[in-house]
Amino acid sequence: MKRKLAALLAVLLAIPFAARGETVFSGVVTAGETQVIAAPFGGTIENLAVRVGDSVEIGDPIAEVTTTKVYAMTEGTVSGVFAKAGDAAEDVKERYGALCYIEPTNRFTLQANTDKAYNSSENRYIHIGEEVYLSCTKDGTHQGRGMVTAIDKEDEQKYTVEVTGGEFYMGETVAIYRDPEYANESRIGWGTVMRTTPVAVNGEGSVLRVHVEAGDFVERGELLMETVSGKLDGLYAPDTQVVSDRKGVIATVDAENGASVEKDGKIATIYPEDAIQVSMVISESDLMDVAVGDKASIEFNWDANGEHRFEGVVSAISYVNQKAEEGSSQAAQYIAYVDFTADETVRLGMTVVVYVH
Repeated sequence: MKRKLAALLAVLLAIPFAARGETVFSGVVTAGETQVIAAPFGGTIENLAVRVGDSVEIGDPIAEVTTTKVYAMTEGTVSGVFAKAGDAAEDVKERYGALCYIEPTNRFTLQANTDKAYNSSENRYIHIGEEVYLSCTKDGTHQGRGMVTAIDKEDEQKYTVEVTGGEFYMGETVAIYRDPEYANESRIGWGTVMRTTPVAVNGEGSVLRVHVEAGDFVERGELLMETVSGKLDGLYAPDTQVVSDRKGVIATVDAENGASVEKDGKIATIYPEDAIQVSMVISESDLMDVAVGDKASIEFNWDANGEHRFEGVVSAISYVNQKAEEGSSQAAQYIAYVDFTADETVRLGMTVVVYVH
């Protein structure tokens, strides 16, 4: 008999009782707030790096917003760079005519016509893109080659030749031939040597990055600038990679790879770790035992030994009956929130026991 009483006493002592003055509630780990992770400018989403439920640290990558690349249309020397990172492209274009200019390597062009062509119908039919051979009309000492780059839409006997080789003087008159031996029968006209017009480089939206400086030599197809849609705030050009500025858990992912996004468009949302709370249901009869500012101890149901207890504070109690229904006879219930500092072991949705004292 004594052995049975001792065993029963041991069992009773093993049952955890709330300390004197404590009220015990069950609760769930919830998010106290949600923060939007937005695109700093418009573009296309690439390299989306998160999924719902992922834990992220400050500075962790979320996604990249791609830019529109502006490439050199011709080989030459950059003669002016008027755009800077953060500028609105249209504003720069309106003031300077272009974001930058390139002076082509082929510095000269000929404004030509077929008036002095050898008398044949074929010599008056000019082809865009054909290679031609050039010789000054004064004494033939200046010779070179070129390419027909344009034909006048209103007068097809007028055309433009870009000089691709040889040395000539500005204003010099040059005869144009189809034959590299300058056979008279192949002459298709005369032209006057002029400076090649610098190539204007433009873009749309806002300038994010400029990759060249005045005086740089660039190849055709070389990257000059990167632009994005939308206006950048305060002439500030952020990076294309969007990172988290809070530690927490990804709540939603609102974009996908390849999708377009506008400036300030939502990419994802995050539950910040410093806003994690415990919510617990309080019956009407227990309201007098709990008040905002009360201290609370939190034990997780997975922690059978109670070794991982957190301390917190009751931060709010709702004023709305959660069971309020017309004609309902159920006892009124209210939601209380306990703020605490979570760590890596805490996950949303975990069930807890809260001791309010």
